[in-house]
Amino acid sequence: MHTDLTFELDSLLPTDLDAGQVFSGKPSGTTVRGYAVPSAYTPAIDHDYIFHESSRDVVVWLLNPQEPLYVFGPCGSGKTSCIKQLSARLNYPVFEVTGHGRLEFADLVGHLAVKDGNMTFEYGPLALAMRYGAIILLNEIDLTSPEIAAGLNSVLDGSPLCIAENGGELIVPHPMFRLVATANTNGGGDDTGLYQGTQRQNLAWLDRFTICEVGYPSADVEKSLLARRFPSLPESLCATMVDYANEVRKLFMGESSTSNLTNAIEVTFSTRSLLRWGDLTVRFQPLAHQGVQPVTYALDRALGFRASRETRAMLHELAQRMFPQQVETEGLNATSSKKSM
Repeated sequence: MHTDLTFELDSLLPTDLDAGQVFSGKPSGTTVRGYAVPSAYTPAIDHDYIFHESSRDVVVWLLNPQEPLYVFGPCGSGKTSCIKQLSARLNYPVFEVTGHGRLEFADLVGHLAVKDGNMTFEYGPLALAMRYGAIILLNEIDLTSPEIAAGLNSVLDGSPLCIAENGGELIVPHPMFRLVATANTNGGGDDTGLYQGTQRQNLAWLDRFTICEVGYPSADVEKSLLARRFPSLPESLCATMVDYANEVRKLFMGESSTSNLTNAIEVTFSTRSLLRWGDLTVRFQPLAHQGVQPVTYALDRALGFRASRETRAMLHELAQRMFPQQVETEGLNATSSKKSM
């Protein structure tokens, strides 16, 4: 790590901030700890970001984080973005690591390396977060082998980090140090078959966390998000796109009551893919002059091409029902649709 960045982190000044002012713009009198100014490791604020109801539990944890936090929920529901946007508003530096099957504890702590002909210790994200009072964000933690994750147990309990490779150096956790893990499962394994590679985590390890579930935002939040991100899209179209996404989610869960569309499907809409759909719909607007419906053309590129042939046909059938304007161009698109399918 560069000396100037180390100095910047070391110079951060903790402060009490008004939680209501920070998160909603309305003073509440409730204080939350943060930093007076951001650093190079503080996430950028997305002013269009909308905190939905699932964020409440994370905010409550931030007010008095006595334990590390484990956040789980479906893919693309906004787990990571929620943590990063809350951190951004508190000026918190964040060290982000993505778990995987071959992640080693040394990837978190650091390792010995040769620098300018000398052997030196390069500190990892966990060591830096603990020393300087940052948040370490461990994404996809359930992809990590449970024995590696269990190596964090003493840190999760608030004990100093002992770095044997650096002569037994002890890093006492900074009072502002926070640890957050995100995952698609609750750590108990995946019995749906949807999240390949996830592993059942050690129960004693899981017991050290405060647990929070983040689901998809409400329809009103997603409609507002689409409208704010893509103001050129008609409000009625944004509303129908969100309703469509929720129908696809019901199909995915096998809960749809839509006539003739009762089979469960293998893909679903995340908020991320919904925003991608909105973006592509705007980008493909010129196709309307060629008789191609931009919203359904964009649907394939946002989600449909990821599905099986049968599921993609089902997605298009549902789109024909929910987007009436498609009927006017159905004849013009019939040939190209058959070719693409």
